Amino acid sequence: MVSRRDWIGMTVGAGAALTLNPRLLEALQQGQLIQRAIPSTGERVPVIGLGSSATFSSVARSEDKTALKEVLKTMVDMGGKVFDTAPSYGASEQVAGEIAKELGITNKIFWATKVNVARGGAADPAAARAQIESSFQKFGVQKMDAIQVHNLGDVPTQFGILKELKKEGRVRYIGVTTTNQNQYGALAEIMRNEPLDLIGVDYAIDNREVEQTILPLAQERKIGVLIYAPLGRNRLLARVGDRPLPDWSKDFGATTWAQFFIKYIVAHPAVTSVTAATSQAKHMAENLRAGMGNVPDAAALQKMRELVDALPPAPPRGRGRGAGAGW
Repeated sequence: MVSRRDWIGMTVGAGAALTLNPRLLEALQQGQLIQRAIPSTGERVPVIGLGSSATFSSVARSEDKTALKEVLKTMVDMGGKVFDTAPSYGASEQVAGEIAKELGITNKIFWATKVNVARGGAADPAAARAQIESSFQKFGVQKMDAIQVHNLGDVPTQFGILKELKKEGRVRYIGVTTTNQNQYGALAEIMRNEPLDLIGVDYAIDNREVEQTILPLAQERKIGVLIYAPLGRNRLLARVGDRPLPDWSKDFGATTWAQFFIKYIVAHPAVTSVTAATSQAKHMAENLRAGMGNVPDAAALQKMRELVDALPPAPPRGRGRGAGAGW
């Protein structure tokens, strides 16, 4: 695996311009997932994980869970680990916990969930604790890998509870999340003032606002970053439609548009793990391969931005490939 020291040595600024060395070359040849460190501990996790909103959540509500079983099995078999979910994602927690137990992979998954019972801006501490305990039961674990306050819901109350649970040894990593640009200012303030291990934010090649402040601040404050909606909730797939990939995508190993978009995100050194949601094993495998091999250098990243910025807007939902939220 490529160590954090090797990664830093190969990284130049936010563009992540890389120079191959023998250890990286060996990792590429073995088809291993890039590993990134969670800064607060140095623990390394695979740079590609799995989210559970969108179609994963939809399929979790159905009677047939076969597809989701194949997704989780594919993730673990190919070296993935991080599973991001939330109580608000319908049956995602319950179904994932059941499948993991059935497959015998509960201890092979990095369980990252959330808490948010805030109503009208305030959260009832008892309700927050009850929601957290329910997540423990659904996953069948004694210690949770990560819990974050979802959408910055009453952070003083809910993050206070997470700090207590971490001190008690019941949660390993704690943090906050938002996918609302209007909350980025509040997120930055929390990042400067709270002992966060992780944050979760939305980031895509056509949604680059976090590059300005949030990602640099995460590096400065040594906070890990989980990425949501790297395909723009499939907006990006709708924008490219049936266009062929540019030939120069082969330089960094992208063979599909999904890999093209995910590799853009992986190239940023602040990113810890990209958690695109999917309910199809073939897409899980496709996403994981985006975390293997080379990543775009600074010149390639600029070409990628220019290409996407020149694309027409996505068609209305319901029209075109990938127009919906699922993948």
